This record gives sequence, C-alpha cells and structure tokens, in this order.
Amino acid sequence: MQSDTTLLIITTITVAFLHTATGPDHYLPFIALSKSKNWTLTTTLFWTIVCGLGHIGSSLLLGLGGAALGWSMGKIGFFESFRGNLTGWLMVIFGLIYIVFAFIKVFKNQRHKHFDIYEDNSVFVYDHKHGESIAPKNRYAVTPWVMFIIFVLGPCEPMIPLLFVPAVQHSLFNMILLIMIYTFITLMTMILMVLLGYFSIGYFRTDKLERYIHVLAGFTIFICGMGMLFLNW
Repeated sequence: MQSDTTLLIITTITVAFLHTATGPDHYLPFIALSKSKNWTLTTTLFWTIVCGLGHIGSSLLLGLGGAALGWSMGKIGFFESFRGNLTGWLMVIFGLIYIVFAFIKVFKNQRHKHFDIYEDNSVFVYDHKHGESIAPKNRYAVTPWVMFIIFVLGPCEPMIPLLFVPAVQHSLFNMILLIMIYTFITLMTMILMVLLGYFSIGYFRTDKLERYIHVLAGFTIFICGMGMLFLNW
C-alpha cells in the first residue's frame, strides 16, 4: 500500500507539472500583462497565484465528482476481490480511456480559447482551432479579472482519475494528500515559468506540445499503472 501511495504521488507530480509547463496559456499571458501594465514582480506573482488557485479550485470540483463515484464503487464487493492490484488496474484503465479521448479531441480539432500576444504586450483571447490563421471577428482584451474567469472556467480533467483511485480505496488521507501536492506543483510551475519570462531568462518552447497536454497526462497515468502491475514499482 505504501508503494502504491508513493507512485500515486509521483504520478500526481508528473501530471501537474506536464499539464502546466506544456500549456503556454498558464504563464505567457501573465508575462505579457506584466510588461504591458508595468507590474511589479509582486503584482505579477499575485495574479499568477490567484488565477492558479481559481484553476485548481474548479479542477478540484471536477475531480471530487469522480471521487464521489469512486467512493461509491469502492463499496461494491466485486472490487474487494482484487483490491491488491486495484490501484494499478484503475490507473491503466483510466490512462487508456484518457488517451483515447485526448486523441479524439486532437483529431477533431475542437475550438478552444487562445491567447494572442502582440508586440506592445497587449493580450487578447478568442476561440480558435489549431491551424487557423484567419483573424478572429470576436476577440476580447484580457484583464486580470478576465484571466481569473478564464482559468476558473477551464479546469484540468486529469484531476478526475487522480482522485478516483484513492476514492475507490476509501483513503481520505491520500485524497487530501494528492490535492495538496497537485496544488503545490501547479502553482510552483506557474510561478517558475512566469519568473523565467519576467526576467527574460527564457524557457523551453512548449506551444507545439499544447494540443497534446491531455495525451501526455493519460500516458503518464497509464505507464505508472503498468509499472505497478508488472514491474513491482
């Protein structure tokens, strides 16, 4: 059980970092707003943390919905019969499902929010599809509060499988632990990327990975589950 918890923690750290670092919308708008509005470092980090907490809060509500389902399923006798490998199988199954839905989302190229940053560091948001180069008719200037609303309305789905697993195990402690770790890693990654941009240090270009964020998250969950089942991780 201890090894399962350790791997859950590692998975949570990896997913939180990948989800944040490979999504430029988690940090580039803050860097641009900071420069265009001549924010101090304190103000820049304040809005980064506020929007990050809004993002995590809405993600948590989504994850708790999955956790409630998992808690109920954990009472079913069928799961008791193979509880020893339950965590691994759940991660493998959820990982595969998540990968499939992520690829469907990629190939359907659904419309989603996109931030445009101009030479004067002004920031606008609009709906678009990957590959579109047509200037949008409806775009909106981004302010700090607009950023906050966008982050609240854009939760991250990986919280669902991450909280579902300890819920099935009826481990409230592990659920709270994963929430705290996910919150900490997400905020620290956002702050790190914003600091790199604020001081013009530079960072890895991740915009090409943006559309595959959910594929990477699903693959991470799947690999950890396989390691539990077949490699004695």
